[in-house]
Parts: sequence; structure tokens; C-alpha cells
Amino acid sequence: MIGVRLVQKVSSTRAFAKVAPHVIPALDRAVHRLTRGKVLLSAQMLPGVILTSTGARSGLPRRAPLACMPEEGGGSWILVGSNFGRTGHPAWTGNLLARPDAEISWKGRDVPVTAVLLTGEERAAVWKALLAFWPPYATYQDRVERQIRLFRLTPRS
Repeated sequence: MIGVRLVQKVSSTRAFAKVAPHVIPALDRAVHRLTRGKVLLSAQMLPGVILTSTGARSGLPRRAPLACMPEEGGGSWILVGSNFGRTGHPAWTGNLLARPDAEISWKGRDVPVTAVLLTGEERAAVWKALLAFWPPYATYQDRVERQIRLFRLTPRS
């Protein structure tokens, strides 16, 4: 428990927001590749996926290691476009808005998914659950003027 609180405290700092986007995704991609999709370093604290979306402008596949919140029953996942509390929306959120069909690697398994941007009361309920799940998201939201985008991913049939 002390380790989790320490990580939460560190991940809420501005220094973390500056360094982490350059270090954590690169490490996650490398470890994920080396372990054939079975391990994400960042998932040691938070569950994580590798999202493969289609570039909104390029049309090319784009891979991003992301923390997620699996929902009850294990049939869907919530992705948070926090961008470590930096000012702009992360690129993957624009990709999902333009082309919601994507794929995630979840515990070594590739899952085709469809993403839906959460709004209104549904977003508010999920945001509340996210803050209980990982409190630093509140710090990220306080740091930026934009509303952090939340997406629900559900498996495609």
C-alpha cells in the first residue's frame, strides 16, 4: 500500500508530467514486444493495454501503451486521455474520435474493440469511479483547462 501511495504522489507532480510521456511509453512498448504481449511495466501499478488505433490523418496504425480501468465483469475497459496532466489531448484520443474501431492487447490477447467517448451523466459516474481507482487523475484534471476525455472500449463481435 505504501508503494502505491508513493507512486500516486510522484505521478501527480509536474516533473513526472514532463518526463513520463517520454520514458514510460517507450519502456512499455519495448517490454511488451520482448515478452510477446504478456508484460507492461506500467501495469505493475495500474492495469494496462496497448491500444492500436488508426491515425486520424495518416490512416496508419498507431500503438500506444495506456493505463486502463477494466469495468466490472471484464467485458469493457475505460481509457483516460489524461496525457499525464499536460495541456493538449493525447493523439490517440483524436484517432479514436475519427475512427472508433481499434484493437487492444490485453494480458497477451489481441481484442478488436469499438471506442465510445463518454459524456454527460455517464462520464460523471465513470469519472467518480476513476478517482477512487487512481486519485492522481484529479490532479491531472485540475492542472488543465480541457475536460479529460474518457472512452469506453467494448469488444467488437
